[in-house]
Amino acid sequence: MSKVSTRPPSGMRDFLPQDLKRRRHVVDVVQRVYESYGFVPLETPSVENLSTLLGKYGAEGDQLLYRILKRRDALARALDADGVSEADLADTGLRYDLTVPLARVVAQYGQLPRYFKRYQIQPVWRADRPGKGRFREFYQCDVDIIGTTSCLAEAEVCAAVAQVLRELGFDDFAIEINHRELLRQLVSAAGISPDLEETALVAIDKMDKIGADGVLGELEQRGVAPESARSLLDLLRRDDEESDDTLANRLRERIATEHACAAIDDLLRLLELSRSTPASGHLRIAPSLARGLGYYTGPIFEVSVADLAGSLGGGGRYDNLVGMFGKQDIPAVGFSLGLERILLVMEERRMYPEIGVGPDVLLCWMDVDESRVLDIAHRLRSQGLDVEVYPQATKLKKQLQYADREGVQATVAAIVGEEEIESGEVTLKRLSTGDQARVPIDAAAGFVRGVSS
Repeated sequence: MSKVSTRPPSGMRDFLPQDLKRRRHVVDVVQRVYESYGFVPLETPSVENLSTLLGKYGAEGDQLLYRILKRRDALARALDADGVSEADLADTGLRYDLTVPLARVVAQYGQLPRYFKRYQIQPVWRADRPGKGRFREFYQCDVDIIGTTSCLAEAEVCAAVAQVLRELGFDDFAIEINHRELLRQLVSAAGISPDLEETALVAIDKMDKIGADGVLGELEQRGVAPESARSLLDLLRRDDEESDDTLANRLRERIATEHACAAIDDLLRLLELSRSTPASGHLRIAPSLARGLGYYTGPIFEVSVADLAGSLGGGGRYDNLVGMFGKQDIPAVGFSLGLERILLVMEERRMYPEIGVGPDVLLCWMDVDESRVLDIAHRLRSQGLDVEVYPQATKLKKQLQYADREGVQATVAAIVGEEEIESGEVTLKRLSTGDQARVPIDAAAGFVRGVSS
């Protein structure tokens, strides 16, 4: 019999206690900030119908969907023979993102508020090649506003994301913004035919990964004439010292179409609105920002930091997506943070606060009845303490060594013996210093919190 591998599938991970504590710290900040902006929680199934998923992400996105296969026919017949109905999830796939499921939900439930502000923190799956900060299963933290075309919605989602990042300790991030209509006008101004527009945007979306020369080569591979490819890259250029106003004026001069000017006005309005929000000073127009997903219709955003290839998150306006599932189009805009990317940068920069893994108290005991030990543990927990009970009677030294080991790391050892039982007290020992005191059981929480502060 061959040895069974204990490694998880490629691109997927186990999360040990320290990992989960850090993840929960970040998620708690995300959830608290999102709710402070009036967003309400939503969850959707991990599995969606393929008809829901296909055709929403572009041709390359469709190739990254995980599809669920039918069971083998023989097994299905055997189960049916036993009276069990067929349980195949044929024509379904794992969730690719959280935006398309949201659009389906909005089309499904008519009782939702007219202006539906929702946040969603759940895993998604993509059949992508794993790399640094990239996984096949990963969490997204989405915030979306449904039902309005107002630029206030763009400003709100950008502000919420910016506040999350600032509260986590980021101060050097940039939220790059662009407009899909402006991109279309740039592609047209470069002399690229409409039938090559989508494939050109896919190539542009790889700018941060393969650079301008790489994009130039890919555009030519995708059938764009060399002179048009070079013209497009020139239009997408932005000098490092160029201000947003200067860039906007330059683009107006080069592509003075009505649609291009309206898109530029939208971006300048978003910059203006954001000056009074936590996003102030972080937004920057980036003509080469494309966002490869096919459902975007207006402003698009992406968060970048200096020491990460790729982004911490992105989003944009998608006014036609809900209409693919219902009878009418409903405007919408959203922003998604990638949890794994945030965790990676915070780890590399050592940005995490001190986060304890173990319990507040390890209850050590000697020569007393086990039922009394459990009763004391309950009384300690009723005071709001996290309490682990050492599972068997043994030498106190061994119990204290366990309390202080990596992976347990209790703050305090609570010691109970015959004397403590008789007096209704517990001996508390600070593991980091060895200081200890005997206190009444019902006063233990105050002492422990004083010790741990």
